Amino acid sequence: MSETKDQRGRAIRKVEPFLQEPEAKPFWASLSEHKLTAQRCGASGKLFSYPPQGSCPHCLSTEYDWVQLSGKGKVYSFVTYCRAWHPSYEDKVPYNVSLVDLDEGPRLISNVIDCPPDQVKVGMPVEVVYEDNEGYTLPKFRPMK
Repeated sequence: MSETKDQRGRAIRKVEPFLQEPEAKPFWASLSEHKLTAQRCGASGKLFSYPPQGSCPHCLSTEYDWVQLSGKGKVYSFVTYCRAWHPSYEDKVPYNVSLVDLDEGPRLISNVIDCPPDQVKVGMPVEVVYEDNEGYTLPKFRPMK
């Protein structure tokens, strides 16, 4: 984890995703190539929900492959944070945490960016954009143009 400073200048650890989970490694690798992917069950053909997991949530099959998604969807729900939940987010408030229903079916927790938090709306069409960080890439969403 990298370190940053809080408002008082104290060192704090920056929050980072769990990159070493075996089921999630292909997900993070695809994001680093700016591709949004999901697991598809080899038995039922259904897409898995997020986060990546070792068996199909529909039929429990452990056979799956990874498929690229369009990166388009709609905001299902959201909340706007006016206080940082962790000191490493102090410079980001206000910010939203959004549930995005992807066109292919899975729902992903992320942020809608390039849009003031008070303009994020349920049903808003969005598309994926990629935020490159040191060692990992995050999928974020912006309003469709």
